[in-house]
Amino acid sequence: MTASWKQILLILASCRHISTKTASPTPTPLVPEASLPAKKFELKDAIEPETIELHHHVNVTLECTWTGNQNKLPNLPGYWRKDGQERPDSHVTVELKNDQYNIKVVLIINSEESLGNYSCVFGDETEMTFVLTVPQIGEKRDKPIVSYLRDFVVMTCKMDNKHPEPSTWTWFKDNGTEKEQITVDVTPGHYEIINEKDEKTFKTKLKMRDLSDADSGVYYCGAVYPIGISMSRMELKVISFMEPVKPFLYILVEVVVLVAAVLFYERSQSKKSNTEENGSTADQRDTEPQGDAKEAEESNSVRQRKA
Repeated sequence: MTASWKQILLILASCRHISTKTASPTPTPLVPEASLPAKKFELKDAIEPETIELHHHVNVTLECTWTGNQNKLPNLPGYWRKDGQERPDSHVTVELKNDQYNIKVVLIINSEESLGNYSCVFGDETEMTFVLTVPQIGEKRDKPIVSYLRDFVVMTCKMDNKHPEPSTWTWFKDNGTEKEQITVDVTPGHYEIINEKDEKTFKTKLKMRDLSDADSGVYYCGAVYPIGISMSRMELKVISFMEPVKPFLYILVEVVVLVAAVLFYERSQSKKSNTEENGSTADQRDTEPQGDAKEAEESNSVRQRKA
């Protein structure tokens, strides 16, 4: 057997001892992206949540500091929660240093899913919460907007210019199951979206013409940012021109019924009193002849005595 064949056999024999199983992928640790800007936010012994508005992709460091209670342990367990759910692989042992406990986490904020409520938890003792969100639309409507059939309406959303300018604006209507985006081209002439800005505000307007009952419902305006959309809710009610008059018509009917009842009562009382007066007059007439006859009889008896 030649040397080359021996080498081939040795290689085949060694391959029999090599495992053919594919190694499970190692979880990639969450590390900052070098191309993104970095921001750091801190809380110390905070009770109320801290709201942080973000509008672009960024590496965020959240840090919590707790000065502890009277019974300060040398260390205690700590971890992070997002929207009430414990984040995997976030458990650490927090040591007491400089008479306080400190825990931090680095996050890559690059989508709407990465926003939310992040809470640092120190054992069973305390927790502090950061609320990461896109800039919020300041104007909120509690009462519905009312308009009329075949009329038009203009709904407006405003964003204070202390916030970054949105990339664009969009509008949605709630169809009962989801938010359906309003597209101007689908129904030409019915919808018109107007985006404006001035010295104080960024704003968007949704104008609807030739309103019908189907236009009633809940609408949302959205300020679009690279990492998410800031929404504001408003309700539209489309009514007929007779709708505002209906309460007055109901009142008018009630007044007419009441007046009719009063007149009927007064008339019946008047008839009753007239009947009683007529009866008393007739009784008087019946008693008067009897008295005259009695007087005549007395006068006749007097005459007979004189005779």
